Amino acid sequence: MPAPKYRNADCVRSPRTRGHLLAIAAMAVGLAACTTAPPPGGYQVFGKNYVPLHTATGYTEVGRASWYGPGFHGEKTANGETYDMHARTAAHKLLPLGTVVEITDLDSGRTVTARINDRGPFVDGRIIDLSKTLAADLDMLDRGTARVRVTAVAGPGGVPPPRQDLPGNYVWQVGAFTVRDNAERLAGSLRARFGAARVVPYDRGDALFHRVQVGPYPGLEQAQLALPQLVTAGLTPFLVRSD
Repeated sequence: MPAPKYRNADCVRSPRTRGHLLAIAAMAVGLAACTTAPPPGGYQVFGKNYVPLHTATGYTEVGRASWYGPGFHGEKTANGETYDMHARTAAHKLLPLGTVVEITDLDSGRTVTARINDRGPFVDGRIIDLSKTLAADLDMLDRGTARVRVTAVAGPGGVPPPRQDLPGNYVWQVGAFTVRDNAERLAGSLRARFGAARVVPYDRGDALFHRVQVGPYPGLEQAQLALPQLVTAGLTPFLVRSD
């Protein structure tokens, strides 16, 4: 596995996001010397050693997500790719690079899917760093962070780890309109293709929106089966638990 990219004699990782501005201050006062060398297969950031997991099987975690964007767009990620803030990728300290995860905002119910291609975030209390696109999908650009659940759904080779279905009713939200006729027009076309679609009004306070949702599906696995067809249709869906 390629080592994550660092600056300052491979001791300190390039800081990212607003929380990582703390690292700039640390470097300014001379925090540069490494202490104990990391174990084989591991890496060190701010004097702390990390050993990535060998498998993503059964992995789930609850904590805070943050995001990183323009200041790192075009830089190299831990797996050697060029960071694209518009892609659906994320950084995690321990999951194997290439792992596919579901990130669910525990306050809104919105869910996005990401591929891990970087390391971080190295700020206490944060468990995953999202691209700008994913943060926008979770409506957390202004908030900066969100309380989330991270669940591994496929390993680096695309092999899903064992998981149990999560019961309940789920829908894929694919659009929101201020003009109801536009929402009904999209819902009608989706019913012809996917069998079930609905328009749900949502009063945001400053405007009334009409959300277009496909489903419901009785369980998370049933909902996931519909995802490839929705994406192929050119939609950008996010998952919502509707019960």
